[in-house]
Amino acid sequence: MNRRVVAKSDVVVAEAKPPKKTRLSLRAWREQHLYSFFSSLGRLAARPWATVMTLAVLSLALAFPLLFWLLLDNARGLSGTVEDSRAISVFLKSGADADALAAKLRAHADVQSITVKTPEQGLEEFKAHSGFADALNVLHYNPLPALLIVDPRAANGSEADPAPALVEEFRRDPAVDQVQYDAQWKQRLNAILQLARRGAAVLAVLLALAALLVVGNTVRLDIQGRADEIAVMQLLGADNGFVRRPFLYIGFWYGMFAGVASLILIGLVEWALAAPLSALASSYDHRFDVHGLSVAQMAIVLAASAALGWFGAWISASRHIALGQPT
Repeated sequence: MNRRVVAKSDVVVAEAKPPKKTRLSLRAWREQHLYSFFSSLGRLAARPWATVMTLAVLSLALAFPLLFWLLLDNARGLSGTVEDSRAISVFLKSGADADALAAKLRAHADVQSITVKTPEQGLEEFKAHSGFADALNVLHYNPLPALLIVDPRAANGSEADPAPALVEEFRRDPAVDQVQYDAQWKQRLNAILQLARRGAAVLAVLLALAALLVVGNTVRLDIQGRADEIAVMQLLGADNGFVRRPFLYIGFWYGMFAGVASLILIGLVEWALAAPLSALASSYDHRFDVHGLSVAQMAIVLAASAALGWFGAWISASRHIALGQPT
């Protein structure tokens, strides 16, 4: 009985092992991919001038939309959000009672909170942030008015935003000199940025199609130059996948190297603009930071460019190798 159990377990172990023929085929498949991986790199190195020209076109096609996206991303950080600028600044006339008006407005149903700033507080803040403290010290009076910072109630669901109605109501008050509502221009700015982001996406798609055409045409010329070699391989029984494989790796290398070159171009542009951008950030009291691509974003760019080159090569190679007609 023990002998029977051992024999049965040996059969199970034998069946669990992959057949020798399968292991050999996997090994051959791996070696073919490794050979195509490195031989395609050698073919690019064998024609350096043509390779450099192709990479230059591809890298520019990738760098332009990335630079545009970086510009918009930094501009979005500068603009902030509409929610951060919903406060309404109400400047009072000279002699108006700020505390009495604030108490009146706090009872309004559409007002969430009110902050009162006296002329003295406003003058101190202006001295601290304007850089004209010495010049303001020579004044014999305070020219700044009292200020009410009104935070309107947030709209719920389908309710209309109460802030515009509050602005019109404040302007009609006889004690109010001027009303400033920053959310209006920030809404316009955000709309402009949204339009620019959509334009950047369209530009990226168009340039990606251009990159596909460049890779496809380069692979097509390579296929035509190796037409006799491909014909011999097909006569010997090579399938379309085997013939197509080295050209796919050529497209992969084109995309990968173009991605690296585009990142280098972006780095050079960032270096050239570092000084004026730093001056711009200083003029805004460093309230925003100018940033470039992160490591994760660089990895995504490299992966996307390599996939783009692979896909362009696959389209061209499939078209010109199918049915034994490489040219």
